[in-house]
Amino acid sequence: MSKVHSSAILTGDVQIADGAQVGPFCVLDGTMGPITIGPGTRLMHQVSMQGPLTVGERNRFYPSCSVGYPPQDLGFDPDKAGAGCVIGDDNTFRESVSIHRAKMELPTRIGDKNYLMANSHIAHDCCVANKCIFANNVSLGGHVEIGDGVIFGGVSTVHQFARVGRGAFLGGLTGLSTDLPAFFMLTAINVAGSLNLIGMRRSGMQRSDIDTVRWVYEVVQRRKLSRPNVLIALAERKENPIVQEYMRFIETAKRPITPSTGSALRGTSITTTVE
Repeated sequence: MSKVHSSAILTGDVQIADGAQVGPFCVLDGTMGPITIGPGTRLMHQVSMQGPLTVGERNRFYPSCSVGYPPQDLGFDPDKAGAGCVIGDDNTFRESVSIHRAKMELPTRIGDKNYLMANSHIAHDCCVANKCIFANNVSLGGHVEIGDGVIFGGVSTVHQFARVGRGAFLGGLTGLSTDLPAFFMLTAINVAGSLNLIGMRRSGMQRSDIDTVRWVYEVVQRRKLSRPNVLIALAERKENPIVQEYMRFIETAKRPITPSTGSALRGTSITTTVE
């Protein structure tokens, strides 16, 4: 049986599953579209939600979270429901996390087992995969795509339409407006000066796979090749699934691939660019 505190306000189409909890002074507005809260999910108190919104199982929302409200866009009609938001299972949303609903035909989407620390912001039409960690005050612009297991340092930001591959690491106080490939480390604004070696080892990657990622990094960042020639060079090992992943990422990039130029915070600055 669900538990809804007497001070919570539920309006419109709101469905609370058995085992879910809605704490004091929460506001769930299902008048724009339906809100569904899955079993085991807990809204601690003063959490605000607006539909269309689907929340899966065993999520925890800390005080002052705001989920499903309109995009921060002067051109968007705030009375338009749109595609809303979809949130998976086993996520943690700490104090004052904000997630906005989509403008386009697909919902803003958060996967499973993500941990978003205080004041993190996920803008409209973003797609966040699984097991990502957002430190305090991380901000994603609209239409950003995030792969599995990405770690964001505090106050890092991602420009709209940028992509981040799985296992990448964004250092604190950094900014990204390019596409950051898998396991690359953002060490300064738009500078991938290193690899997330610690993350790869902790994830249990085999040494041979880590060596493959090192080789890809050398091809992409150090050979001073144009993008077409980078793909030709990577094709030398195209049978390798990891290399195939990088090739797909580069082939589908609409933004530049994050270079290693600039004042990297760790290691030696590399002057190669990928165009």
